[in-house]
Amino acid sequence: MTGTLVLAGTPIGDITDAPPRLAAELSGADVIAAEDTRRLRRLTQALGVQPKGRVVSYFEGNEAARTPELVEALVGGSRVLLVTDAGMPSVSDPGYRLVAAAVEKDIKVTAVPGPSAVLTALALSGLPVDRFCFEGFLPRKAGERLSRLREVAEERRTLVYFEAPHRLDDTLAAMAEVFGSDRRAAVCRELTKTYEEVKRGPLAELAEWAAEGVRGEITVVVEGAPEKGAGDLGAEELVRRVRVREEAGERRKEAIAAVAAEVGVPKREVFDAVVADKNAVRGG
Repeated sequence: MTGTLVLAGTPIGDITDAPPRLAAELSGADVIAAEDTRRLRRLTQALGVQPKGRVVSYFEGNEAARTPELVEALVGGSRVLLVTDAGMPSVSDPGYRLVAAAVEKDIKVTAVPGPSAVLTALALSGLPVDRFCFEGFLPRKAGERLSRLREVAEERRTLVYFEAPHRLDDTLAAMAEVFGSDRRAAVCRELTKTYEEVKRGPLAELAEWAAEGVRGEITVVVEGAPEKGAGDLGAEELVRRVRVREEAGERRKEAIAAVAAEVGVPKREVFDAVVADKNAVRGG
């Protein structure tokens, strides 16, 4: 009978945020794979836990080599607990390779849900959170960073990034260049820790603020791209949208007002487009 792989979330700052099940899993696992064994030791001491299982390191540098060893333990029936320095394994942390390998062997994979910098930053940002996408860390090289940002320049969902403090000002400046200086964002620093700070504002202002120097672990939340305006959509598209609403039963006046609000333009622009289309049809 095969074992179980357990992905355990660990506190991103405040140790009291540790989920209750974490202590039980730490004390009961046959093998604990930790991103940093020294941090694991501090965590177990803070929780008053004495692990009985074998502790091994599992970080970016040895992830590929150590995965087969852990899979072998799982196949042999061991309960393997994977913890990273903070947050959930696999989310910009080691874990994906091991999960994929376990799934391929039809080994059970479960999780101890815990703190997440992504979700915490989203909740505190003040930006829309109904739809979002996590982009992780951007490339370090300026050209590659700009290319990656351009790929999502028209993304309507809220964007979430991790960033190192010494690159934050360059990253925010690049975002202002690609997304627009007025695009709203929030820089979340040291979440759940003593010096937690959330700085909100337009990207250009945040880049200027970050140029003075920022410390700590950083999560950046950026507003999604606005829907294209009338100038981008064109009169034909505005007319089409009004027509769709009219065919659905709306009166023309209400349809024009709704389309104007939808794309963020004055009602007069939509009205003029509808009138021009009507006149063109008559003239034709």
